Amino acid sequence: MSDTEERKSQTDHFRDVTSQLKEMRHYAQSNTETLSTHWLAFDQGEYKHDEYAGRINDLLTMQGKLLDELDKAIQDIDIEAHRIDNEA
Repeated sequence: MSDTEERKSQTDHFRDVTSQLKEMRHYAQSNTETLSTHWLAFDQGEYKHDEYAGRINDLLTMQGKLLDELDKAIQDIDIEAHRIDNEA
């Protein structure tokens, strides 16, 4: 970093991370919707295959956990950024 560049505050870093996590959450939600479509095709639809329906269901479960953890991280980091702002 050069001398002319401004250093970001801790709050700015927190907000940057929150923004990136929100973007990741958006794409994770989109992936969940795609998995759901595939699961329906294997579970009840045109491909009807129990093994693959089960495997995709497992992926949906993991993706759901990821969404939950992203939401928690976004909320926690946002709360910390507000706390730091209020102390300043």
